[in-house]
Amino acid sequence: MTRVLVLNGPNLGRLGVREPEVYGAASYDDLVSAAGAWGTELHLDVEVRQTDDESEIVHWLHEAVDSRVHVVINPAAFTHYSYALRDAAAQVTTSGLLLVEVHLSNPAAREAFRSHSVVGPVATGTVAGFGFDSYRLALQAVAQRLTA
Repeated sequence: MTRVLVLNGPNLGRLGVREPEVYGAASYDDLVSAAGAWGTELHLDVEVRQTDDESEIVHWLHEAVDSRVHVVINPAAFTHYSYALRDAAAQVTTSGLLLVEVHLSNPAAREAFRSHSVVGPVATGTVAGFGFDSYRLALQAVAQRLTA
């Protein structure tokens, strides 16, 4: 089974509590369960991680490159300004691995500062605005690319 890391940035551990009108009422634990189930259906070995620490998520991206693991990533606030994260994400895709950027909400429909992603230009693709289904769609895209 192909391994996929599902990486989540700052504040996503607060799902279900933080701005449920924007991010939904489901919890981070619900996301972990759902992603695992979707992975099983798609014959992917999915591991979900979350951190509020920029250096940790950069380290995880380096780990993905070194271990040859595809990535689905919700960089959260790091999306808009973390060039360290952008450079680590670029290493994933330039290594021939897939990296799908995910957002629960549609950043383009929110505050102006959220409309710019430094990660999107180096990602294989981006899925945004579909709540938890953004993750499902990203995992489906990975699975489809791997079988194509």
